[in-house]
Amino acid sequence: MSGVGHLARRFLGSLSNAEPSEVDVQWVRSVLSEGEWGLWAAMPVQDRRHSIEVARRFAASVPAATTADLAGALLHDVGKQVAALGTLGRVVATIVGPRTRRFREYHDHEALGAGLLAEAGSAPETVELVLGRGDRVAALRAADDV
Repeated sequence: MSGVGHLARRFLGSLSNAEPSEVDVQWVRSVLSEGEWGLWAAMPVQDRRHSIEVARRFAASVPAATTADLAGALLHDVGKQVAALGTLGRVVATIVGPRTRRFREYHDHEALGAGLLAEAGSAPETVELVLGRGDRVAALRAADDV
C-alpha cells in the first residue's frame, strides 16, 4: 500500500471523535498491563481507534502473537502523544519533516514511545516491537500500512 494512501486514510479517520466500541476497549484492557493501559487511555481517541484496527489486523496475520506482541501493536504510536500535535499539526510535520522540537518528537515517536513503555514496565518484546525491532516488525508494519 502506498504511503500517501495510508496517510489519507489516517487523516480521514482522524476527523471522527467516535469512541472505540466497548467490546474493543475490553479487549484492549485484557491485553495491556495497568501501566500500558494508562498510556493507551491517554492517547487521543483517533489514535486509540487506529491502534485497535492495527492490532486486530496484526493478530489475524500472526496467530501465535503473544500478549507482549499485541501490546506492542496496540501501543505502536503511543509516543506521538509526546509531541502534542493535533491532526493538522501532524499533517504539517509529515510534510515538512522534523524542523521544530515538536515535529522532531512526532518523527521520533517510536523511540519516545519505547521509553514510555519501558517506564511503564512493559515487556522487553513490547518495547522492541515499538522500536521497530524483532521478527514481528514486518507484520506490524503491514498491519499499520493499510
